[in-house]
Amino acid sequence: MMLPLEDAFADILRKAMSGNGVPVHQLAQRTEIPGTEIERWLDGRDCPNDGQARVIAPVLRLDPGKLADAAAARWYPPEIELPEVRHHPQDPHPSNGYVFFLEGGRRAALVDPAGIPANLLRMLRAGAYHLQYILITHKHADHCDATAEVAAAFPQARIVMHPLDAHAIGPLAGQALHLPDDEELPFGEGVGIRMLHTPGHTDGSSCYLLHATVFSGDTLFAGSIGGAYGDASTYSDILNSIRSKLFTLPDDTVVMPGHGPPTTVALERDHNPFFPGDHARSL
Repeated sequence: MMLPLEDAFADILRKAMSGNGVPVHQLAQRTEIPGTEIERWLDGRDCPNDGQARVIAPVLRLDPGKLADAAAARWYPPEIELPEVRHHPQDPHPSNGYVFFLEGGRRAALVDPAGIPANLLRMLRAGAYHLQYILITHKHADHCDATAEVAAAFPQARIVMHPLDAHAIGPLAGQALHLPDDEELPFGEGVGIRMLHTPGHTDGSSCYLLHATVFSGDTLFAGSIGGAYGDASTYSDILNSIRSKLFTLPDDTVVMPGHGPPTTVALERDHNPFFPGDHARSL
């Protein structure tokens, strides 16, 4: 099943305007586009044409060509499937959960335990996974509200969550493994899961890297980024986190986001409008 992109043009526009502190009247003044028309874009009732998208992009520090493609819905990532990663919807939330595994499931990790606990437990038991880690990308309920139930069913699994966000899982925060930024968890012989602290969406937002796959939570989406909802971290922080922690990974690194379809580092550098001038390096 093809997942829709997490953000429509209206979402991209709203995030960029908010992040750059540019309200409707100021964007209208600086671009000579009527405010009523911009309001229609924000409401999702219309989208700019190519010329208008290219005019507003520099005011919002976006890439003109990439933003024009987003407005016209011209880009969608190619289908990406990895045999060692299983995706599952986090009903009733519109979020992605993942299990990744080695040795046919004898070593497994769950990314973001959320949604109806019975669904998660049924899936984990059906796969006969030997769950070693419960990895949580950030504190929002649609990524961690089933933690207690999963932890109770798999008491041998270690919970991993950044301490700035760990309060969201209540008493289990005291059991969570607080892995320093850029440190690795052992995951089989010669294999490690690296934690990347990527503040911006929340203060404790983190991504998890295994081999050439990064689970990005709500930091990076196909064609967009997460909203900046941190108490201390900002819109600038989420952009810097992506550039310094994710865009420095090899181009063919697969990005498994918390919402929307998978993508790659190269594709995001080439198509994500939040990164003007960023283009894929050669492998």
